[in-house]
Amino acid sequence: MNDTPPPVPPRPSPRLIVYPGTFDPITLGHLDLVERASGIFDRVILAVAASSAKPGAMFGLDERLEMARETVAGLPNVSVEPLPGMLVDFCHAHGARVVLRGLRAYSDFEAEFQMALTNRKLAPDIETFFLMPKEEHSCVSSSTVREIAAYAGDTTPFVPPPVQRHIERRVVLSRLNGRSPEGHP
Repeated sequence: MNDTPPPVPPRPSPRLIVYPGTFDPITLGHLDLVERASGIFDRVILAVAASSAKPGAMFGLDERLEMARETVAGLPNVSVEPLPGMLVDFCHAHGARVVLRGLRAYSDFEAEFQMALTNRKLAPDIETFFLMPKEEHSCVSSSTVREIAAYAGDTTPFVPPPVQRHIERRVVLSRLNGRSPEGHP
């Protein structure tokens, strides 16, 4: 007979926000939102999705986690963790009541709105906090960065320096192997 009580989930904290995404790769737009959220909330968890449903994935989970950690290293109240399953389960396990989502353009709103309503249906105790990136980052997306990198273009205006180093290494290795940086022949 086991007398050990089940683990108690963390008490929900309104001062903790979770920023989920694939971050393939993390961009200056993502970093802008993380930096601003870290000034509003006591803690920010950058939750890197374990699997990417997006086509043309460039980096695996371990490298995306590494890039994210290198990028936010100077932000003491920001941590990076893998997101292995459903976001609402992750939030409950960490005691988070707020999710951060970015809106770059009007076209983002419909998908983000639908996702927020779905999360609310699954977990009414979790709210979604929307932020818009600074204007200079509103055109930046991970898919745009991946496409530029696939043609060995200059991604430095769109990504933080640690990410740029990963992209450059990926481009060099891809050329040596005769493949595009996204892994296609």
